[in-house]
Amino acid sequence: MSVSAAPSPTVYSRREQIGWYFYDWANSAFSTTVITVFLGPYLTSVTQNAADATGYVYPLGISVLADAFFPYLVSLSVVLQVFFLPILGAIADYSNAKKPLMGLFAYIGAFATIAMFFLQGQNYLLGGALFLLANLSFGASIVFYNAFLPEIASPDDRDRVSSQGWAMGYLGGGLLLVLNLIFYLQREALGVSEGFAVRICLASAGIWWAIFTLIPL
Repeated sequence: MSVSAAPSPTVYSRREQIGWYFYDWANSAFSTTVITVFLGPYLTSVTQNAADATGYVYPLGISVLADAFFPYLVSLSVVLQVFFLPILGAIADYSNAKKPLMGLFAYIGAFATIAMFFLQGQNYLLGGALFLLANLSFGASIVFYNAFLPEIASPDDRDRVSSQGWAMGYLGGGLLLVLNLIFYLQREALGVSEGFAVRICLASAGIWWAIFTLIPL
C-alpha cells in the first residue's frame, strides 16, 4: 500500500513581506502631509480668494460657503469610496492583476498629489478635482495592497505582518511630515513664501509616494 506524502508547508517570503511594508511607508505621506496638515487650510484659502462678496463659491452651479468647500470634498470622497471600493475589492479577490492595478492607482494618486504644486490663486476647482482623484486612488490602491496579505503571510502570522506594515506607514508618513514642518517653519529664513512652501510640501508627498512605491512593485 502506498502512503501519500504530506503536503509541504507553504514557505512565505520575508522579502515579499518587506516589500509589502514599504507601500504603507510610501502612501502614508499622503495621509499625514496632505490630508492631515497642509491641504485643508491651503485649499480653503484658495477657495476664499475665489469667493464672492458673500463668501460663497459656485462649483458646478452649486452655492457653497468657501470655508465649507474642503469638508464637503472630504464627504464626497467618502461617498465615492463607499461606491467604488467594494467593486474594486471584488476585482482584487478574483483577479490576477493585483500588482499592476495597485501600481496604477498608486501612481494616479501620486501624480495627482504632485500636481497640487500648481494649486494657487483662485483655482479651487483644480484643488478639489486633484484631491478627489488622489484620495479615491489612495483608497483603491489600499484595496489591492490589502489583498496581498493572505498571499504573503500564514494565517497565524498575518496580525504580525499587518502590524509591521502599519508601523512602517506611521514611520514613513511621520518622517516626511516632520521634514515638511521643519521646512515650512524655516520658510522665511529660506526666502520662500508661505504659499510656495505649502505647495512644495504637498508635492513632496506625491514624490515620496511615487518613489517608494517602486519597492513593492
